[in-house]
Amino acid sequence: MAFKHKYSYEEKEHILMEYLNGTHGFRELCRIYGMSEGALKGWIRLYNAFGWEGLVTGSKTRHYSSEIKQAAVEDYLSKRLTGPEVLKKYKIRSVTQLQNWILKYNGHEELKSSGTGGCTIMTKGRKTTFEERVEIVRYCITHNRNYAETSQKYGISYQQARNYTVKYESGGVDALKDRRGKRKALEEMSELETLRAEVKLLQAEKKRAEMEISFLKKLEEIERRRG
Repeated sequence: MAFKHKYSYEEKEHILMEYLNGTHGFRELCRIYGMSEGALKGWIRLYNAFGWEGLVTGSKTRHYSSEIKQAAVEDYLSKRLTGPEVLKKYKIRSVTQLQNWILKYNGHEELKSSGTGGCTIMTKGRKTTFEERVEIVRYCITHNRNYAETSQKYGISYQQARNYTVKYESGGVDALKDRRGKRKALEEMSELETLRAEVKLLQAEKKRAEMEISFLKKLEEIERRRG
């Protein structure tokens, strides 16, 4: 069965309730609802860290102080906590966030405060085409939803980078089309062009998921060697 592209909050809640209540097993749920094991693992982790709010797509970006980043990395490297325990304790939404902090720490880079990664926040926006918005969202997804970095790279505002990503996550590729006024000629997309855009964004999501799964496996391997 092909993996489903998007799940609403209500669908996530229903699936997770079936898991928590023991209605179906982990792998059985993945088979029934056509989802990857990595996706369900992610929902379970977010639920454990944030409660049901953690399942809301496009929820507000959490900012982390340099002190929290330092403490999270040290808790993991000192073996005081396992990787999943660190994610839960410090309410870290993304596995790759912890991975990035560890890489920077080991590379003797400064762990800067805020969710912007130390980037200057761009506030001035500009007009963008549909193709640009697709590329912006693709980059943002594969770079840990770093809106500040994305806005700098593409010369758009922080708010634009966030809005485009949230729109895509809630409404799919069609939500990135500009339907203001009568700009029909500019935004009238053929079915083939729309499908190409969807494929590009799905590939970005797949890459992102593969990165998280790979890092989780590495964490588990390191923790087994520790034991």
